[in-house]
Amino acid sequence: METKALLKWKASLLNDSPSLLPTWTISNSSSYFNKATTPCTWSGISCNNAGNVVKLNMSTLGLQGTLLNFKFSSFPYLTTLDFSSNALFGTIPAHIANLSQITSLIFFNNTLSGEIPREIGLLTNLVSLVLGQNRLYGSIPSTVGNLTKLHNLVLWDNQLNGSIPLKIGNLKSLVYLELGNNILSGTIPASLGNLSDLTTLDFSENQLFGSIPPEIGNLASLSALSLHRNILSGTIPASLCSLSKLNFFKLFGNHLSGSVPPHIVGNLTILKSLQLSNNTFSGNLPRNLCRSGSLERFAAALNNFTGPIPKGLRNCSRLVRVRLDINQLADNISEAFGVYPKLLYMDLGHNNLYGELSRTWGECHNLTYLSLSSNNISGSIPPELGESTQLRKLDLSDNHLVGEIPKELMKLNFLIYLNLSHNEFSGQLPREIESLSELDHLDISSNNLSGPLPKEVGICSKLLYLNLSNNGFNGSIPTQIGDLISLTILLELSHNELTGGIPIEIGSLRKLENLNLSHNMLSGHIPSLFEEMESLLSIDVSYNQLEGRIPTSKAFQNLSFDAFKNNKDLCGNVSDLQACDSSGTRVLFLILASAGVFFLFYRKKMDVKEDLEEIQKDLFCVWNYDGNIVYEDIIEATENFSPGHCIGMGGYGSVYKAELSTGQVVAVKKLHPSENGVGPGSKAFLDEISALSEVRHRNIVRLYGFCSHARHSFIISEYLERGNLSKVLSDTEEAAKLDWVRRVNIIKGLANAFSYLHHDCSPPIVHRDISSSNILLDLEYEARVSDFGTARLLKPDSSNWTELAGTYGYVAPELAYTMRVTEKCDMYSFGVLMLEVLIGIHPGKLISSLTSSSSPTSQNVLLKNVLDGCLSPPTLHASHELFIIAKLAFSCLDANPESRPTMKHVFQELSKAKALDLELFHTVTLGQLMHREI
Repeated sequence: METKALLKWKASLLNDSPSLLPTWTISNSSSYFNKATTPCTWSGISCNNAGNVVKLNMSTLGLQGTLLNFKFSSFPYLTTLDFSSNALFGTIPAHIANLSQITSLIFFNNTLSGEIPREIGLLTNLVSLVLGQNRLYGSIPSTVGNLTKLHNLVLWDNQLNGSIPLKIGNLKSLVYLELGNNILSGTIPASLGNLSDLTTLDFSENQLFGSIPPEIGNLASLSALSLHRNILSGTIPASLCSLSKLNFFKLFGNHLSGSVPPHIVGNLTILKSLQLSNNTFSGNLPRNLCRSGSLERFAAALNNFTGPIPKGLRNCSRLVRVRLDINQLADNISEAFGVYPKLLYMDLGHNNLYGELSRTWGECHNLTYLSLSSNNISGSIPPELGESTQLRKLDLSDNHLVGEIPKELMKLNFLIYLNLSHNEFSGQLPREIESLSELDHLDISSNNLSGPLPKEVGICSKLLYLNLSNNGFNGSIPTQIGDLISLTILLELSHNELTGGIPIEIGSLRKLENLNLSHNMLSGHIPSLFEEMESLLSIDVSYNQLEGRIPTSKAFQNLSFDAFKNNKDLCGNVSDLQACDSSGTRVLFLILASAGVFFLFYRKKMDVKEDLEEIQKDLFCVWNYDGNIVYEDIIEATENFSPGHCIGMGGYGSVYKAELSTGQVVAVKKLHPSENGVGPGSKAFLDEISALSEVRHRNIVRLYGFCSHARHSFIISEYLERGNLSKVLSDTEEAAKLDWVRRVNIIKGLANAFSYLHHDCSPPIVHRDISSSNILLDLEYEARVSDFGTARLLKPDSSNWTELAGTYGYVAPELAYTMRVTEKCDMYSFGVLMLEVLIGIHPGKLISSLTSSSSPTSQNVLLKNVLDGCLSPPTLHASHELFIIAKLAFSCLDANPESRPTMKHVFQELSKAKALDLELFHTVTLGQLMHREI
């Protein structure tokens, strides 16, 4: 019976193969019903003397399948079932209750989903119930309270909700109670005070509220109490001073207030970790902190603590990590701290500490992180600090430090982050800076440094951020700055006394996003090579002595006059900036050729003369262009619309690339004749013209003109060099060039454009055919919305009912049966498009599997695992933005149109700078995003 059940279940596994559980076989001469056949010699199986299976240990074997085909009733003697750390999915069957002798049930670290069956309460012999790290949801069944022999109840890292069952207080044999990282709410039951044998209590990372029950102080055996990241309020009960065996005490990330009971740390003599950060505690820190010397980790950051640093910390030699930042502590820093041979991390920033830095910091030889920023520390940096050779981050910014920057600091070869800004340092920046080869963030701004910028800065090739502004640096900018090819976030040299020209080598910084050279004495031209700095988002060269033409790249053309003002003689196509002289510029005049060209534009209640006058007025308005595109020129440029010039098909016509006799390249959309014979005067034609003629946005394709002729009717617009987004994403080589920064910028630009159409146009315009084929890219990968062949204006006096339009795979589901167009239709299409940009292909199959009841495991797929594999993993900053995009995309895909966000909301959310726990990005699932659980 057991043999047959085991082999049948093995056969049901998705990854069943001869190499999986190779010992689980029977000889050809045996059969399932042969009593001599026994699984007792198979791997992972233990039997009793009678040959019955009593233990089944299948841990960490990579098993992929469900428990539905596991016949629990075939194992009446089973006491241990361990399936931990596999890839099991699906639900826990109710017939698991047939394991009447089971004492250990361990399904830890799988992807099981569904609710914990109430029948689990029938397993009254259970000692260990370990279901942590799965995807279980629903409430914890109250029947768990029947498991009176239970020692270990481990349900952490699931999606369980509801309150903590009061009956858990009946489980007086409990030793480990771990319910952390779920969505549990309600209050902490006072009945937990009955669990006198409890050593570990973990309710962290839930949504529990109310106060900490004083009864917790009755848990005399407790060694670990973790209540962090909930919504708990009130004060710390004085009764917790009785927990004399406590090693780990974590309350951070709540709404707790008041002072910390003065005797709590004095009585907790073996406490190793005390975590109080991110609450609203006030008063002094506990005076007797670390009296016994056992404390290793102490965090009380982001509170309202005042007063001195506890004197007990000075001799707390076992300290490994300390966070007291963002409080109002006031003490002499030179006297409050000692030597900590094991210290790795110390953050005292944003307090009122004073005094001078002690040379004993150099004796903390394992220190990797030291932040003393935003205090009132004075004096100089002791050279001995250079002996802390393991330092990765050093932040002494926003103090009153003076003197020269000691050369000894340049011995910190592992340093990644150095911030000495907003002090009063003088002298020169040491040339030994070249030794800091791992540095990615250097900020020495707002000091009194002088002399030339050392060329050795260019050797710090890993720099992402360089800020040397607001000093007195003089001389020229070293050309070696151009060697900092990793520089991405910022190059800030403003408010110095720099002279000479801007080195053309800076144009090599292709990843740079922000450049500020303002308020210097720079002269000459802005190098034309700057046009190749495709990642630039902001530039400021104001208050110099620059002259000549500004570069023509988008980054420069989109700047305001403030970025260029107070220079010698800059010119260019920027508002309020003088235009550059140009000779030989060809001026084209609009010609209406009577031999074969005439333009139609319907106007009701006008005679023929008024019609012609209105046509000319509107045409000039639509073109908004100093030029003339002649009918014959278009015909000649496209060789009478030869297929060789066709570059795409739109909803209402074919698109051709035309190089005019002027040298200008335009896109010409030749309209198909309408089926009802109305031709170019049809509603579709007029809709597109009406919509496009009114819009003016940098992310919407610019209209140059339109023509209706007896032989051909067409629309003329700007030509975008890289074609449509669909084509780029489908080409592996091209898609690889579309890195995460560019993809994020594409989404932001499109959201801006559609927000403009929905909320800033009157009446609002709904595109109705948002798809990757209708998004065009210019040479700098900036996106433009195109093809308004299906655009509809939402007029207040119109019913807004319409024929079905759009591209398959992007159309909102409600349009299939309501035919009523609203902005919410575009929102659905935009959600599809956002996912397509993230994963690199149309997400149709993904969306279908996520919404299908037959594919529940799709919802357990991690976001990071569906991102386009042709790109490298995103940086921390990109991860923040990709998470927001994915979250917004799924909200746009809501089946209920009214639940979808507006385009304005989407654009606003994308524009906000948000911090994200990197761990969340790496662990969030598609199901959590789809159900808006994050």
